[in-house]
Amino acid sequence: MSKKFKRQEYARYKKLGEKWRRPRGKTSKMRRYEAGKPAMPAIGYGSNRLTKYLHPSGFKDILIYNIADLEKLDPSNEAARISASIGNKKRLIIIEKASKLGIKILNKRLIKSDLDTLETDDFEDDIKS
Repeated sequence: MSKKFKRQEYARYKKLGEKWRRPRGKTSKMRRYEAGKPAMPAIGYGSNRLTKYLHPSGFKDILIYNIADLEKLDPSNEAARISASIGNKKRLIIIEKASKLGIKILNKRLIKSDLDTLETDDFEDDIKS
């Protein structure tokens, strides 16, 4: 959602915060769409159907957990997002494999100390078994 909708009377009481809650009061000015009140969510604020659920880069965002998931991707319109639960050793192998396959990784994060100490050739046998 590109527009941030604000809660009724968010500026009056700090405890309310700016998170959205629908106004339900009988005489609520905001519920009745009176001028000068914050906007309420409506169908017209929705995303374009062609770009909905796409990453800003234009690729479809696919969550992957292993190399088998990576090999199923179509590099022309899908990009990989490595799961947060994947460790550095396996992450390094997945990133190397993705570069060979020409697949874009959306959340590349490499630790320099791991790049120097780890050699992916030693760990490929571990993953296959």
